Amino acid sequence: MKLLFCTSKLPVSVAIRVFTWSDWSHVAIIDGDEIIEAVWPRVRMSKLKKAKNKYESWVIAEVKTRNDAEIIKAARSQVGKPYDIGAIFGFVARRNWEKTDKWFCSELVAWAFSQANEPLFRPGTFSRVTPQHIWMISNKETL
Repeated sequence: MKLLFCTSKLPVSVAIRVFTWSDWSHVAIIDGDEIIEAVWPRVRMSKLKKAKNKYESWVIAEVKTRNDAEIIKAARSQVGKPYDIGAIFGFVARRNWEKTDKWFCSELVAWAFSQANEPLFRPGTFSRVTPQHIWMISNKETL
């Protein structure tokens, strides 16, 4: 499964990286020439090329899986669902405000993997997962 990790110099991106001790402020699932991402105000499909142009720094990394199609199917099923701003505040407050009908980027990725029986993290921890956590378990970078 290929994932897009990216960041910018915008204040929100900087804050995410500082607060989470992360090199990356955003992660998205790559589906061919598109990405599935949770961004304000909702989960959406975007063109991969557009995302590469939008962010100042990005890399494509791979997480070995048995069934990429099921991960993509799970993530696509969430397109249109709202961004999980509450979980972001819960992250800051160190509380689990995880919801299964709202998402932030790394939460969506972790959930999609688990729905395909390819869990990256224990259930109930998705709202604590940052792009850096997913980055640390990726296998290789590609460009």
